[in-house]
This record gives sequence, C-alpha cells and structure tokens, in this order.
Amino acid sequence: MKFRYARHTNDLKSIVDFYTKIIGLEKLGGFENHSNYNGVFIGLPNLDWHIEFTESIDKANHKPDDDLIVFYLDSTSELRTITKIAEEFGVLPVKSKNPYWQLNGIELKDPDGFGVVLTVKQE
Repeated sequence: MKFRYARHTNDLKSIVDFYTKIIGLEKLGGFENHSNYNGVFIGLPNLDWHIEFTESIDKANHKPDDDLIVFYLDSTSELRTITKIAEEFGVLPVKSKNPYWQLNGIELKDPDGFGVVLTVKQE
C-alpha cells in the first residue's frame, strides 16, 4: 500500500517552507495549473508515502482542533535539532490537546494551524 495525505492550503509557499526547512522533509515534485490547481509533493525519497499540498482560487476552510500529523523520529538528538530549527523560525511548541503527546513529544503548528507532533520511536 502507498499512502498520500492531501490537503488544500491558502499559502503553499509557507507550507513548503515549514515542512522542508523546519521538519526536514524534501520536495519530491509538484505541478502548476493542473485544472487550476498548483501543488507540491513533500516527503522523503524512496518511501511509500508523501504529503500533497494544493492551492487554487478556492480558499481552504480549515478548522483544525486535534488534527495531527505524527512523525516518529529516530533519536532525541533529532528531536532537539528540529525543535531548535523551529525556534529559529519563530515556531514554538504548543500544548497538545491530547495529554499523551504532551508527555511523549512536542507539537508544532504548521502555517494552516494543524498540529505536527514530533516524537521518538519507542523500541
């Protein structure tokens, strides 16, 4: 099975910057003016998943509350590095609504207001 998470945004550039410069994913591809949509695919090379973000003249109407993308990192060192980069961009951790994530990782808000949880894989 392959997996794609697709979401519409009102600010494609800010979303790309957040997920590439802060979270550390890569732009894998994209498209322009495909049925009046522009889009980008973000993820890591050679994996069976990616995130697609699109924008068009139709505005996104997000109401995120406890909507999260969770990334399981390999080490606490990787978590500290991403946290430091986020802070350099002015993106500070927020209190997670779910107490589990508050105890077991950090939550950042992406430019659309959706939560991105970073946690370390438990072996």
